[in-house]
Amino acid sequence: MKTVGKIIKIIGGIVIVLLILIVAGFYIFGERALKVGVEVAATKALGVGVTIDDVALSLLRGSVGIEGLIVNNPPGYEYDNLLELNSTKVKVNVGELLGETAHIKDIKLDGINLVIEQKGLTNNLNTIIKSMPKEEKQTAEPSGKKLQIDNLEISNIKVKVKLLPISGKLDAIPLELATIKMTNLGGDNKLSTAKLVSKILAAIAKGVAEQGAGILPADLINSMSSTLQSSLGITVELGKGVLKEAGKAAETGKDVLKEGEKILDTGTDKGKEVIEGFKGLLKPKKKE
Repeated sequence: MKTVGKIIKIIGGIVIVLLILIVAGFYIFGERALKVGVEVAATKALGVGVTIDDVALSLLRGSVGIEGLIVNNPPGYEYDNLLELNSTKVKVNVGELLGETAHIKDIKLDGINLVIEQKGLTNNLNTIIKSMPKEEKQTAEPSGKKLQIDNLEISNIKVKVKLLPISGKLDAIPLELATIKMTNLGGDNKLSTAKLVSKILAAIAKGVAEQGAGILPADLINSMSSTLQSSLGITVELGKGVLKEAGKAAETGKDVLKEGEKILDTGTDKGKEVIEGFKGLLKPKKKE
């Protein structure tokens, strides 16, 4: 009997050790797999490099924490990064992650630093948005696990808009966006991780276009608004006042061009008169 008892204790000890190794392995490889999965999905969705510093997974609390997410700039821009995100907190029910659709209760993105860099007639944010899959092309069933998210909140969004350098004017304008809230994402069971990343960046771009109206150059706002509409089917509400001001600016520009043409024409006429006058002075006087 003593021998049997010893065998049971040994087997029990082995089982406990195996359980500890399994749990530890899940945390090590589970977090690593999650980190790689998010990086790969985000990179595929945005067409630029996406990296994460750290991922913390807690099965007992049903939470996931992501620290230090960075979205790189497209090639050809001055800054290395387009966006830096301090922290992401995800609240889930572990049992609801095992099905075909992963049900997520809350996602909170806090502390975003976004740099919009103007280059010619476009900017880095426009470049990335144009590379995203269009809404009408996303009707097919997405590959991988589907997502359903009850609430998504984006807070503490700071934006730096780097404009083309113009003498006597600021070439960098700071903005702070209001908190962005979205609900019932993926209710149609067609939300993939890549599409979620696209929705988040598009929501921030829309916030920049709406809150930057009247502060940022009209051509930059109009370009961003038209890109959101044509690429993702998202309409930006700028307000009649802003559109009116943009119209006034355009009319003023036309008036300036007209006045410039008048001055050139007048200058040409005056120039002809002066030249003719000099010719008259140079001609020898006829003897009387």
